Amino acid sequence: MQYVEVALNVPVNQTFTYSVLPENSDGRLQNECENGQIELELKKRKKAIKTFEAQIGKRAEVKFGNRRLTGIITKVFDELPKDLSFDKSKIRPVIRILDDIPLLTKELLQLGLWMSQYYITPAGEVLNSIIPSGRRESENSAFSFTEDFPEEKNITLSQEQINAIEEISKDDPQENKFHFLYGTTGSGKTEVFLQVAENILKKGKGIIYLVPEISLTPQILEAVTIRFGKTVAVLHSGLTQSQKLSEWKRILKNEARIVIGARSAVFAPVQNLGLIIIDEEHDSSYKSNNMPRYHARQVAMYRATKLKIPLLMGSATPSVESWNSISNGQFVCHKLTKRLAGGIPPAIKCIDLNRENTRGQSISHELENAIKKTLEEKKQVILFLNRRGFNHFFRCSSCGFELKCKNCSVPLTYHKSYNRLKCHYCGWSIEPPSSCPECGSYDIGYSGFGTEFIESEVKAKFLNARIIRIDTDSLTRKGELEEKLKSFRNGEYDIMLGTQMIAKGLNFPNLKLVGIILADTSLHLPDFRAAERTFSLITQVAGRAGRYFPDGIVYVQTYNPTAESIYFACRSKTNEFYTSEIMQRKMLEFPPFSRLIRLVFRSPSLKDVIETSRNAKEILTLKLAEFKKKFSTVCEDVEIMGESECPLQKVSNNYRYQIILKAKNIGILQKLVNHLIYDFTRPDNVYIETDVDPMNLL
Repeated sequence: MQYVEVALNVPVNQTFTYSVLPENSDGRLQNECENGQIELELKKRKKAIKTFEAQIGKRAEVKFGNRRLTGIITKVFDELPKDLSFDKSKIRPVIRILDDIPLLTKELLQLGLWMSQYYITPAGEVLNSIIPSGRRESENSAFSFTEDFPEEKNITLSQEQINAIEEISKDDPQENKFHFLYGTTGSGKTEVFLQVAENILKKGKGIIYLVPEISLTPQILEAVTIRFGKTVAVLHSGLTQSQKLSEWKRILKNEARIVIGARSAVFAPVQNLGLIIIDEEHDSSYKSNNMPRYHARQVAMYRATKLKIPLLMGSATPSVESWNSISNGQFVCHKLTKRLAGGIPPAIKCIDLNRENTRGQSISHELENAIKKTLEEKKQVILFLNRRGFNHFFRCSSCGFELKCKNCSVPLTYHKSYNRLKCHYCGWSIEPPSSCPECGSYDIGYSGFGTEFIESEVKAKFLNARIIRIDTDSLTRKGELEEKLKSFRNGEYDIMLGTQMIAKGLNFPNLKLVGIILADTSLHLPDFRAAERTFSLITQVAGRAGRYFPDGIVYVQTYNPTAESIYFACRSKTNEFYTSEIMQRKMLEFPPFSRLIRLVFRSPSLKDVIETSRNAKEILTLKLAEFKKKFSTVCEDVEIMGESECPLQKVSNNYRYQIILKAKNIGILQKLVNHLIYDFTRPDNVYIETDVDPMNLL
């Protein structure tokens, strides 16, 4: 008799012990039949259910309560421990072992256990999220290769590219393993990635290549598959679980040596992994919004450090955390400064909407005239709409003054239901002023745009233009995004309306003009990263224009032309923006100069969610006082902010409140939250979400 420990996908921080029956028996029958009937029943059945040998890393189907669940085997042993904490007779047999080979390597198992501790998530939930959940391999290939890929073009590298490739490809264990490729849009970062990958493959090692969203990077995908052919495995959200399982096993068997995919591809079981690439490193989609709430960059850094292999990141707009790491020498920076396709960085024109008489319309006269001229030249236009402007923020139409929190230096959000302006960090609130506190003007209000209105306006102004819209609402079927992008690239449309989907990684040879309808909306979100996101957005969207000819132009419409993120982005003053932003983060002690853990309490009952969050804060406060006696040095700067309602207070009929913990030492915050999550008894109808190093505070 063998025994196994199985990690199940349940919100309990432990593994569970099961027995493994001898080969001539069957676990499923053990669960279905009385002991005396098993042998007879086995004889009756012509085909026994296939079950494999128990091994660490394989999946096991077991009975948990009245449910059948699939878990990961984390331990196999022949004898039960003598100090068993429960009655041996309660041990149930495994129904069956699902896999012929372990799906989790030893390295990935250790990675999952680290993630469980770091992200304060039960090991079973973490391990089961890493691997595909398909029961059988798909007969259809998860990624189809055409018979003729286009031939690879002769590529002339710039000296900057050559230098970067040589330095990153050095095989010196003493060298810094974190590399950052910082270059303007169109400067050839992808080619550097591919050539470094080629050098790693020649050494017999494998590669993981992460992109923000696989469906948004068809050109990168094409470049990778042209270069490396059938040694490529593609993992993305469009695959079925069975297709993902097929790709996963191809990778395990070393049939695929380079894996390209979105966030979850960071877990790919690549044999002899030699390099991890993260394209568009700044992108928020690398942070998971579901349990476990991991960040692919953190996971990649952990894997790279443990395996002693290089991690190569790249972006035209690095995250503030990465810029700071470049500045202090933690990341080695390689710069690309020139566009390679013959274009030059586009001219950026800032339009102050305070001076425009738009009569309630969203497109200024200047932008309208520029669009007409571009269409007359038979060139293409992209108009960018930021759909995240759901918040109503206070602004003075006379002087542009905005109300911010006195404690947190983030914009206050107007709550119409109880007529107050409130901070969603600390909970501080005030009544809306009747006049501007800065200049005394009575010309004050709350701003916001609607995307459907903008679309109808564009159609009315440009009657003969062929217009296409790309956002989550307009995409209704699989493959539609790729079709629309290809149609625009082929010149079938004149104007493309889009959201963040079109802000990155896309090249359109005939695109001349890009218009950002309102740059302010992301700026006014109640989040300390609002300025960083605004700067990145403008820079990334602007990078789509004029990549193949020298007269590309970008129009940025704004009510806040002097806001640093907008001012510096419109003047391409990247160094100045990061210097200013890092200075402000340091002054306010926000990341990267502190660490955060966010706790979100949600429930259909407003009363229960308020009471639970208050009780949780009391427990955290008491535990912090206890910790201060034991660990006085690391506890000095711990702050417990909240409880207060989330900016999105109600989602799917659930009320949401939050507590944010801040300190320089992440370990002490994890200890506090561990105590709360695993020892705190809460009402059954209240769920607590734990987010370590949150990217989104909405």
